[in-house]
Amino acid sequence: MIKKIMISLPKPAGEKSPYYDIEKEFGVEIVFRPFIKVEGLTAKEFRQQKVSILSHTAIVFTSRHAIDFFFQLANELRLTIPEDMKYFCVTETISLYIQKYVQYRKRKVFFGNTGKIDDLIPVMMKHKQEKYLVPLSSVHNDDIKNMLDAKGLNHTECVMYRTLSNNFTPEEVKNFDCDMLIFSTPTGVNYLTQSFPNVKEGSLKLGAFGPATGKAIEKAGLPVSLMAGTKEYPSMIAALKAFLKKENGED
Repeated sequence: MIKKIMISLPKPAGEKSPYYDIEKEFGVEIVFRPFIKVEGLTAKEFRQQKVSILSHTAIVFTSRHAIDFFFQLANELRLTIPEDMKYFCVTETISLYIQKYVQYRKRKVFFGNTGKIDDLIPVMMKHKQEKYLVPLSSVHNDDIKNMLDAKGLNHTECVMYRTLSNNFTPEEVKNFDCDMLIFSTPTGVNYLTQSFPNVKEGSLKLGAFGPATGKAIEKAGLPVSLMAGTKEYPSMIAALKAFLKKENGED
């Protein structure tokens, strides 16, 4: 029986999140607790990479964090971003977030539909003359670089922010009473095993946002009870509802 679920995401803004509907429907408590925190590089740290932002004509954003820290850094470096700078985002939601910093209608903004860089590349190929800058986290692999290289696009990757552990406090560890824990990223799995070294011996159910996070759980020697981002359950809401119906005996 699942009574309390912890999800490694920030608490939703507003009161109309579908997670709250799940709480009411299944009589469970959902706690939101990020396992990672993100902070931007200082201007001094960024300069060490010897990357010139203004020598590029287009920026590729893979997250809202990237947008925040790009404009934060530009401000710290006292750069004026040109009016004709183009922005390529992996989703429309991320592209709309740019409005926080610039007047959207005056900018040239392009976006993909799936949230994956693979879906954005065909759009970028239509603008092959651009010089692309890709802001990344300190925790990243070479997948994006390799894909852009394969298409012959002119691009530069740079680190603009770092991903750090948002460790559990001794008090949180002592009072941990959740029946299920859902990870939003592979990185968070490492933080759990560090904070709860005896997790393998317990009955805690584990869920994952996407196959990559699921693989990280399995790699840690732990079973995956729920996985979203699949053909059967494209969203976490759908996956969690199906799981609770079965686990709590309503199916």
